Amino acid sequence: MYIIMLGKPGSGKGTVGKMLSEELGIVHISSGDLFRSYVKNAGKIGEEIESYISKGNLVPDELAIKLVEKRLSEKDCENGVILDGFPRTKSQAIELDRFLSTKNQKVDMALELALTDEDIIERITNRIVCTNRHCREVYNLEFKKPKQEGICDKCGEKLEQREDDKLETVKERLEVYKKTSSDLIYYYKEKELLYSVKLNIHSGKTSEDVAEEVERYLKKNKR
Repeated sequence: MYIIMLGKPGSGKGTVGKMLSEELGIVHISSGDLFRSYVKNAGKIGEEIESYISKGNLVPDELAIKLVEKRLSEKDCENGVILDGFPRTKSQAIELDRFLSTKNQKVDMALELALTDEDIIERITNRIVCTNRHCREVYNLEFKKPKQEGICDKCGEKLEQREDDKLETVKERLEVYKKTSSDLIYYYKEKELLYSVKLNIHSGKTSEDVAEEVERYLKKNKR
């Protein structure tokens, strides 16, 4: 099964994606984490990627597609994946479909988490993330604080605010998303793969609630 996570930066794609990954027994791949791993470990390619994501800009299609396809070709992805943060453009979605077709696979669902810009800004600028790349647990200084300041509850590693989670970068990321998302969302809507969940950070609807709703939908529709 292949599930695409759609939504503005900070909409909760990573948290919900990880929950679905555990329940469905398939790999969760965050393109952001994937690209950041290249920043640290891939020399000139890493420097090129950092020049985009540090400013809130998208990694160019050709480079993003190349790196994601390389990851999808690894053994742990054989039974499907949850893709979080990719595709971000219609052209990336078309290329992903082409790549999956070579493996006799297809996208089964595009899950959109919809929040307002105001909610997104409040959520992201208060977000801190575990620096352990095998953990990457996400906290929020308003409604999900770590038990010990600056330390991850799960693995004990240091927490940090990412460069691309700072206010000016968040605003830029939102503008970029608006410019690229409409065609992408319409692409999946036309293919009857889009499932949209409207959220409000003060509504009390948790990520667990969203994950359970999606699982019920998948079972009902046998995707």
